[in-house]
Amino acid sequence: LARLEQSGGGSVQSGGSLRLTCLISFDTPDKHCLAWFRQSPGEERQGIATVATDGDERYRTYHDSVKGRFDVSVSDHGTKFYLQMDNLGPGDSAMYYCAVDRSSPPCSFRIEYYTSWSKGSQVTVSS
Repeated sequence: LARLEQSGGGSVQSGGSLRLTCLISFDTPDKHCLAWFRQSPGEERQGIATVATDGDERYRTYHDSVKGRFDVSVSDHGTKFYLQMDNLGPGDSAMYYCAVDRSSPPCSFRIEYYTSWSKGSQVTVSS
């Protein structure tokens, strides 16, 4: 469906900011959902933000844990996908992944819908 190359992440102190970038090559030009997930050791992978490849505002959603602090955006018809993370706290420390939904919107956080994944980036926030 797609090939994803993720960059960004790293270590930051509490209250700091980081930006993740996902470059996507699609096999088809259809409209898809894009999502950011994160996973901490011993926990399930959790969806935190979604957006459609055309930036349709109807499908921009956030998990309550990041609402008001994280911003998701796309450019170049969804081939560039970003997660701006502000006011980070230790609870945000995790491995972060970008992913592409196999079908068209509406978008959700159901992990089984996402069939193309990046290798992930580590985000570590110290107090």
